[in-house]
Amino acid sequence: MPAIDVAGEFETIERLFRPLAHPEWGRGLKDDVGVLPSRPGFDLILTKDAIVEGVHFLPDDPLDLVARKLLRVNLSDLAAKGAEPFGYLLACHWSGRCGWPEREAFAEGLRQDQESFGVHLIGGDTVNTPGPASFSATLLGWAPKGRAVSRAGARPGDLVLVTGTIGDGALGLKAVQGRLGLEPERLEALADRYRLPQPRLEMREAILAHASAAADVSDGLLADAARIAEASDVGLSIDLGRLPLSLAATAWLETRVDPEASRVMLATGGDDYEVVLTCPPGGEAALKRHADQHHLRLTALGRVTATSGLQVVLNGGPVEVERLGWRHDASPTVSKPG
Repeated sequence: MPAIDVAGEFETIERLFRPLAHPEWGRGLKDDVGVLPSRPGFDLILTKDAIVEGVHFLPDDPLDLVARKLLRVNLSDLAAKGAEPFGYLLACHWSGRCGWPEREAFAEGLRQDQESFGVHLIGGDTVNTPGPASFSATLLGWAPKGRAVSRAGARPGDLVLVTGTIGDGALGLKAVQGRLGLEPERLEALADRYRLPQPRLEMREAILAHASAAADVSDGLLADAARIAEASDVGLSIDLGRLPLSLAATAWLETRVDPEASRVMLATGGDDYEVVLTCPPGGEAALKRHADQHHLRLTALGRVTATSGLQVVLNGGPVEVERLGWRHDASPTVSKPG
């Protein structure tokens, strides 16, 4: 493939990324570093996720949507910690298909979500690669000192809850790949959930105030719930009969000949970017009120138990699950379990 004539690194930074830089902390992207202020009484919270063409997004996905997904999957981590986002570092590995129009589209996607979520670019790097395109972001946020919610705080007797709906990310991938036979509006809704997840930052303050443990649902509800159980040295019981489903996921489930296996697929598919959390008895009401104020579903799925591990049940009986979610050591292809 002949090389695409695009601007060099410094021109890319000057024309596309300098307008996105924080006016003070990013130093106009004219320096090798960003300089962050201290904030008395707060901890600096950092998270980093990367997305790779052919693994996390499709080769023909528009790069403005890829940029927005990159920010959102990282913002989802901050939401689960109860952290307030304020900035990010960016690394772009441009492939041969990333000409100047594609790079402009990528920067425009960043601009849109910077405006939506109140963050600014602080610094980073751009390089060219002969391989697939890939991008990573390090998101930074603030949480009151010592109060960032972790995976390790769940206690026996706590409730297990999840925001939003589960399974739309996995079904959305099937939708964009043309592997679902649903009505067009259902397919569009699922594709939107896959390409543009919604980080639950509206729940940040309530999570900070009432959650004993939390994790964002990136690799699958069951996988991320199991990580809470492991970190907290407790057990979690999850009832798949309570799985919150969208209208599109419900329509898909009605076409399946094995509802149990299909519910397992939805609970293990990943890419939902909801928040699974635990809270002490009595905390559910306050969390539910906050969710209602933001027109967001919040569903109780089960309880924390003293017996370690994850127990999955449906219709009162145990469910055997071979794989709890997406494995990062799996073959490099755009696919999810199920």
